[in-house]
Amino acid sequence: MPGGAVALVGATDVNRIEAPVTVKAYMMCAFAAFGGIFFGFDSGYISGVLGMNYFVHLITGIPIPGPNASAAEIAAFTLSSSNKSLITSVLSAGTFFGALIAGDLADYFGRRTTIILGCLVFMLGVILQAASYGLGLLVAGRLIAGFGVGFVSAIIILYMSEIAPRKVRGAIVSGYQFCITIGLLLASCVDYGTQNRTDTGSYRIPIGIQLAWALILGIGLFFLPESPRYFVKKGQIDRAVEVLARLRGQPRDSEFVQQEVAEIVANHEYEMQVIPQDSYFSSWANCFKGGLTTPSSNLRRTILGTSLQMMQQWTGVNFVFYFGTTFFQELGTIQNPFLISLITTLVNVCSTPISFWSIERFGRRPLLIGGAAGMVVCQFIVAIVGTATGATAGAAVDVMIAFICIYIFFFASTWGPGAWVLIGEIFPLPIRSRGVALSTASNWLWNCIITIITPYMVGTDEGNLGPKVFFVWGSLCAVCFVYAYLLVPETKGLSLEQVDRMLEETNARTSSKWVPHTTFASEMGLTGKGTLAPEIVEDVERKV
Repeated sequence: MPGGAVALVGATDVNRIEAPVTVKAYMMCAFAAFGGIFFGFDSGYISGVLGMNYFVHLITGIPIPGPNASAAEIAAFTLSSSNKSLITSVLSAGTFFGALIAGDLADYFGRRTTIILGCLVFMLGVILQAASYGLGLLVAGRLIAGFGVGFVSAIIILYMSEIAPRKVRGAIVSGYQFCITIGLLLASCVDYGTQNRTDTGSYRIPIGIQLAWALILGIGLFFLPESPRYFVKKGQIDRAVEVLARLRGQPRDSEFVQQEVAEIVANHEYEMQVIPQDSYFSSWANCFKGGLTTPSSNLRRTILGTSLQMMQQWTGVNFVFYFGTTFFQELGTIQNPFLISLITTLVNVCSTPISFWSIERFGRRPLLIGGAAGMVVCQFIVAIVGTATGATAGAAVDVMIAFICIYIFFFASTWGPGAWVLIGEIFPLPIRSRGVALSTASNWLWNCIITIITPYMVGTDEGNLGPKVFFVWGSLCAVCFVYAYLLVPETKGLSLEQVDRMLEETNARTSSKWVPHTTFASEMGLTGKGTLAPEIVEDVERKV
């Protein structure tokens, strides 16, 4: 840059690589979690809508059964498995492609700008859904809204991970999952309130309310700063210092701010020397470089991120939230399936805040291992009780519902937030946006696969597994347990740059014992005055 490189004071003390943070700065970091509300609401409202009489009549053309309708007429009055599959899964298909595209947009235009763009795309999809009178426009709207959700769900995690202080990063990113659960709860409440309407308001009200969440997030982000790590990646060190000072509530010339930026710059230069990025295609290829046996290789990190999100979907929790209402209806022994869905969603909301404390107290790895073990037990109890009794006895159904709620507790306090926290931490800056995008896309790919096949597994007109489907989810949770024990590292209390070094020097099972012992700034070179070597800063500014 004109006038020479920016002078940055570097840290040699591993405890001095992050500036102190004010309450105002914490609130700025936490606001971004609001993006989870419209993600959760959009995922949750469809469960109730699929069971609404007016909506079923609109899609199928079958008259709504009267009070004297026969059992056969009531049983026939339902959406086909194919329609349930299409309406539910098309959103996930959109989010898959949206998440992949978002990685590039976040590197070119910035994290914050990409999230705002996602809000606009989402709003367009919501308008099309609200205007629909049949299947075609509804599906098109959900596909477009999915692109918007893909943008937001991928980049909000990236943005929060990059701006949050290391000691509470897990808690703040867990707030995103908490907001997802609030969105699910609000969707259940709205569905419960509109279920008996006999006009288009029954489904248009839940759909239309989503516009509010997108507006709040999009407008709010206009007042938040961009990620400082984005500006380092773009070679704009001056702007990185400026926004980090704002995020940390410190003066621009604060030595703490200088040292934190110096560590980010030094780490970025180190990573660029290890795996240079020469072109657009090579930057994508870098996500898959390195050996499978090297824990710190980009390939291993990409596999870890994508498989974490796959495993989160394998827990089967979205079966309850997407198809819970219709599943409970088809059991035929529950008087108000909408109320049961509302209860399960409430359990989800009340359980998630536990992770704010536990993820920083015990760490990511113990939570995922313990959570998977708890889910295995609950899933198999539900499957055994439901299969043994045929889910017809009142007491048996009560037991099933109780253990479904306990299962949701384990998910919401462990795997729900834990998987999102980890994917924002494990990638180095040069590939972070694409790594998080690929991981999020994996979540939505498996979400799509599960929403496509599940109606055929449990639908009375298809597989009709009923409670036996929980044997499937329980077995997959057992896989999650083994996976977490063997492959998930501990990242608690480390800066994103320290996570890079930890992955180089340890493996998943010994990672919790690792402690930082040096800084990237001191390794890459400090001048006699304690500032980062100017050639390092100049090189980062030049490699854009």
